[in-house]
Amino acid sequence: MSTGNMNLTLKIWRQKNNKAKGNLVDYKISEVSPDMSFLEMFDVLNEDLVAKGEEPVVFDHDCREGICGACSMFINGRPHGPKEGITTCQLHMRSFNDGDTIVVEPWRAKAFPVIKDLMVDRTAFDRIIASGGFISVNTGNAQDANSLPIPKVQADSAFEAAACIGCGACVATCKNASAMLFVSAKISQLAQLPQGQPERYRRVQSMVAQMDAEGFGNCTNTGACEAECPKGISLENIARMNRDFYSAKFVSEEDI
Repeated sequence: MSTGNMNLTLKIWRQKNNKAKGNLVDYKISEVSPDMSFLEMFDVLNEDLVAKGEEPVVFDHDCREGICGACSMFINGRPHGPKEGITTCQLHMRSFNDGDTIVVEPWRAKAFPVIKDLMVDRTAFDRIIASGGFISVNTGNAQDANSLPIPKVQADSAFEAAACIGCGACVATCKNASAMLFVSAKISQLAQLPQGQPERYRRVQSMVAQMDAEGFGNCTNTGACEAECPKGISLENIARMNRDFYSAKFVSEEDI
């Protein structure tokens, strides 16, 4: 790790749109502070490019606090970079050394077409959520918390599944571009709570069908998704989703 300012070579994927052919372009950047975040470093690069009359690099970002999941970059062959449990905006330049070459690419998946440069279209995730990742039944007014007891283990598991920020790192790192970890997290967070029971089996059927329609690949349980997930979403959610999906085949239409 570097403590002084760094000079770096960036190999950044440039692509005008989903139809155009892209390629890696080399950029030199100097006097990079180790205290900068990766996105702040990109801001400096883009300021330099604009000052030279060149087109800045397009990349997605929003909260810059590890919450929104927008900062989707493949850095030196890993989603969000070399550190575990963080998003790109939480990655600091002290994770690299003076003189390093850093390769930055967009998510690679058929269901995530490139919009431009490092920005990809992840609205496939939105359509999966719209297909069933919600509670539509009337559950009445909010009850007193003590009147609806939920076992702590179950509540904790639902909360951990709900931590998924939908960044797409699981898809990007999977050799099959599978969205099973994302979809299972969104299903599990509701399947373990009382409010999610009335639509439990309809939900899993609808969301899995939409996932398949979007063109995501199949899960082969390599575990890369869990390893690269910035929020540590567990593979246990995939097992839970599979159990619900197969159970739905034996539930009457009135119950789903």
